[in-house]
Amino acid sequence: MGAIMGEKQSEPDKNQVLVVGTTSDYIEWIRKIRPGQALFLTEPKVREKATEPCPDNGEEILCPICDIDAAVQALNHHKKIFGVTLSGIACFDCESMETTSILAEKMGLPYPDIETIRNSRDKYISKQLWRQCQIPCPQTCPVNTEIEVLNFLDQVPAGIVLKPFCGSGSELVFKCVTRRQCDTAFNAVTDGLAARTGNPLFKPTDAGSFQMLAEEWVAGPEFSCDFLMEKDRAVILRKTQKIKVDSRPFGTISGYAICPETDDDEKMPSNEKLSNLFHRAARTLGIKTGVCMVDFILRHKNPVLIEMTPRPGGDCLPFLLKEAGNIDIIGLTLDAAQGIAWKNEKTGHYSPLVAFRIHARRNGVLKRINTAAVENDKRIKKIHLIHPPGHRVTMPPQDYDSWLLGHMIIEPHRHRFFETECLLLAKRIDIEMD
Repeated sequence: MGAIMGEKQSEPDKNQVLVVGTTSDYIEWIRKIRPGQALFLTEPKVREKATEPCPDNGEEILCPICDIDAAVQALNHHKKIFGVTLSGIACFDCESMETTSILAEKMGLPYPDIETIRNSRDKYISKQLWRQCQIPCPQTCPVNTEIEVLNFLDQVPAGIVLKPFCGSGSELVFKCVTRRQCDTAFNAVTDGLAARTGNPLFKPTDAGSFQMLAEEWVAGPEFSCDFLMEKDRAVILRKTQKIKVDSRPFGTISGYAICPETDDDEKMPSNEKLSNLFHRAARTLGIKTGVCMVDFILRHKNPVLIEMTPRPGGDCLPFLLKEAGNIDIIGLTLDAAQGIAWKNEKTGHYSPLVAFRIHARRNGVLKRINTAAVENDKRIKKIHLIHPPGHRVTMPPQDYDSWLLGHMIIEPHRHRFFETECLLLAKRIDIEMD
């Protein structure tokens, strides 16, 4: 990650933002670009598996974050020993947001309350709240049986999406147009959830005992935005189009393309229209301030909201924003948590770049990745690999994480059909498996 950003040198700040339950690569990003601004509350297993340097003494507390009492005790001890005052709290991972909310309340720090977090994470509740306020979103139906899935398909014959009631991203998400596809998807989600019983990302909410959500399939291009939620407005920080490849499992995001401000107005609603919609939708969920992420689909040129959560978009997006516009979305999240004005412009000019993910092609143990065939291509701005040799890959639907090996930042020659151009570049990478 050091190749993407420059390091700053400063003494640790005594007023720090508590960053709860994030990954080791994000910790290293923050330590380099915002040294001294954060204190990390980290799962011990994250540090055990990390390939990044271990933070200095006083920068990190290792503690199971699901043990709230132990975390509070460890934090109070740390504050006493190091003379630190916590001036904010932040979270970058969906599965840690409830813990962050509980810790924030116990420590008197501003953060969305537990009801707001559950409104955001629960795909059914969020859409129920939005529909009550006439905010456009897909029809939904909580289901536990295959008969219930088929009954919903009869109501929306264009197709449905079947997904876990709780979760995030494309994991265990299936599109169904026929009754046979519903049968296959229902069994796949059932088996997948059984294999993920201990995964906090799929922890049931208080909304009920439903395992799955059947959702109306919405045709159209899909987009993802980050925005800064303020009292009376939502400031859009980035707009990216999701890249999907037909040969990969439904819902898999192969990359993100920056949407330039000169984008075709007939295709994308104005920033003002999007901002007003995002602000209304966030307030409906209970979100008042902070950096948020929203996914939506354009149906007949109108945005249909899919998901919204009070954290910035992750994965390769922070790398893309840093390269395309020198925007540090992670640092902005820390600033927002402290309630201070962002040090840089909230919006700026973005170069039309693409972050394209590098996926393994089969199960096995990673022997090596040879990127020589693309390294000297002028379209390639950065290559970021996340796994060393020896990494074991299990393909979807059994595992949606291990097959992701990294990403490339690309400046495509063409503004149209850039997806094919990026896919051809990715295919030139030699991934050797045992």
